[in-house]
Amino acid sequence: MGFLVSSYIQHFSYFGLLAVLVLCGLGLPFPEDIALLAGGFLVHRGVTAYPATIAVSLVGVVAGDNSLFLIGRRFGTGLLTYFGLGRPRSRRKIERMRQFMQRHGSKTIFYARFFAGLRAVVYLSAGSLGVSPGRFFVYDLLGALISVPLVVSLGYLFGEQLDLAIHYAGGFERVILIAAAASLLLWATRYFYFSPDRESD
Repeated sequence: MGFLVSSYIQHFSYFGLLAVLVLCGLGLPFPEDIALLAGGFLVHRGVTAYPATIAVSLVGVVAGDNSLFLIGRRFGTGLLTYFGLGRPRSRRKIERMRQFMQRHGSKTIFYARFFAGLRAVVYLSAGSLGVSPGRFFVYDLLGALISVPLVVSLGYLFGEQLDLAIHYAGGFERVILIAAAASLLLWATRYFYFSPDRESD
């Protein structure tokens, strides 16, 4: 799968990179970071230019993220209800989630950009729980302005050694995780489990 997508990107260069990144944001079963590394690899090979690759990658990533956010904004609450969160107790949990997102959504959206496993959940939740499109766009873009150039640059600098670039990209995400996880976990635990109106088990 990875070879096929990488070959597709190389054949269609900018358009291929843009299309794959948008589809990654919408749930394509292919890691977004691999597509970005492939974009850097194309720069290394002289197929594309570095500034244009960064620009196209930013557009693709942000477009995919915002598309997922808008899906959540349109259908998210209904999906939560469908998966069993429509019961009275669950609805109270959703309300606490909504309040948490209103208070800490900016940080959550920003940090989620660095973790493939969290992006879809956070972006759909942000849309369904009432985060404004402008707020989502700004903090998603801020995260992308850091992560996208970094990952593309790794693909460029390591060139043929994409396995090494993938290793360093994963290491970067782990560093961000260590810096962010403790504070996010503290906020979530305090809000969901120690709030005054928490229902008894």
